[in-house]
Amino acid sequence: MKRLSLAAVSLIALMAAPALAQQTPTISENSVTAHIGFLAGEELQGRASATRDEAIAAAYVAAQFRLSGLTPVPGMDGYVQRAPVVKTTPSGAATLTLGGVTLNQGADFAIMRGGLNAASGAVTVAPSADPAALPAGSETLMVAPAEGPAVRALFGAAMRSGAKLVLLRRTEMLAQATSDGGSRDPVIRLADAAPSTGPVILVLSPEAYDRVAAAGGSIAYDPGASQVEQGFTSNAIGWLQGTDPTAGVLMISAHLDHIGLRSDGVVMHGANDDASGTVAVIELAEALAAMGPHERSILFVAYGSEEAGLLGSRYFVEHPPIPLEDIAANLEIEMIGDQDPQLPEGVMMMTGFTRSNFGAALKERGALVGPDPYPEQNFFERSDNYALALKGIVAHTVSGWATIPTYHTADDTIANLDIPFMTNAIQSLVAPLAAMADGGFTPEWSEGGRPAAR
Repeated sequence: MKRLSLAAVSLIALMAAPALAQQTPTISENSVTAHIGFLAGEELQGRASATRDEAIAAAYVAAQFRLSGLTPVPGMDGYVQRAPVVKTTPSGAATLTLGGVTLNQGADFAIMRGGLNAASGAVTVAPSADPAALPAGSETLMVAPAEGPAVRALFGAAMRSGAKLVLLRRTEMLAQATSDGGSRDPVIRLADAAPSTGPVILVLSPEAYDRVAAAGGSIAYDPGASQVEQGFTSNAIGWLQGTDPTAGVLMISAHLDHIGLRSDGVVMHGANDDASGTVAVIELAEALAAMGPHERSILFVAYGSEEAGLLGSRYFVEHPPIPLEDIAANLEIEMIGDQDPQLPEGVMMMTGFTRSNFGAALKERGALVGPDPYPEQNFFERSDNYALALKGIVAHTVSGWATIPTYHTADDTIANLDIPFMTNAIQSLVAPLAAMADGGFTPEWSEGGRPAAR
């Protein structure tokens, strides 16, 4: 048998490359496990927003983008967009005063949100924990939630109630979420944004809650002194150039930060939330680059500081590396490390599914996605997709289990991930997203589906 020369072999390989490039790459469990092992491993200590650990995670994602053949966005000098932030650390010695009685942070209550602002006012006790029945316009609103994940919907309703101070009776879930008392957790905002004026939300021990509810009258919250410092949060961004600059850009994103190391020494690893989505972005970048070139350019983004208030995505839309009007659609991927038992086997939920034809088009092309079974919890507005949706871009989030019991607990670890489900979920997105990048289909809002700009 005659041996082919090296030049002949190279020529045959080049001739075969276009056909091979169009085959759908296989997402391997080994690769998924390797990426999640680093991002949610002990070394990164939970990737807390606007910390060195978050910056390392962004550098890792950027390195994976480069390995996959992505380039910096034209006009950027690298793969990381840094957003200046202001970090304010509370004193840990806040107080609540009711008449002549003083309640102390740590012993009597923990800070859930907004603990830097003083607040006071007459106490109103909610008649039930039904989010739809919360009194509106109260100065201080007291609510006794039921145990379980329904507290999230109640939390959102309390945020929108107009109260300046919200006092929640501690449940087991709230106890886990605030076990360190919020005593030294920094409050982070974008440097060019005004300080938050939203409500102060505190979690009271059952004894303290019952005492305040029985006493009634007016109550005052004093945050004590605080420490202010400058910092930055990191968005990792990669670019896959398309062949038609007029075809628009497909954007695929996730958030790379989590809660990090709590002041009580517990690491909040955030394996599902949202190392899983970040791994999906890395894997999709590699797969779609291997299948290219595509007609549309594809933008891959891993945001920082989502947990601090969707800061990375907010900075992105205010300082976009490309014109926002060029983005045809955005798919955000969050918490795909396990599946909701209410969904069909293997299927992810898409928030705001009926707001546009994007989800239906992905499903028709083979993506394992379906409607959100929890529309009352407004998940469409609670992830990074929303910043883009407010700018008119068709943008949705897919998730495996949005109300997973490990959400924002120390149990959100690699050991509690369903790697086969996660791998299959990512695999199901490859061909549909490639078709979106190659074809002429552009997602559109349904009538009344586009959120009003704020």
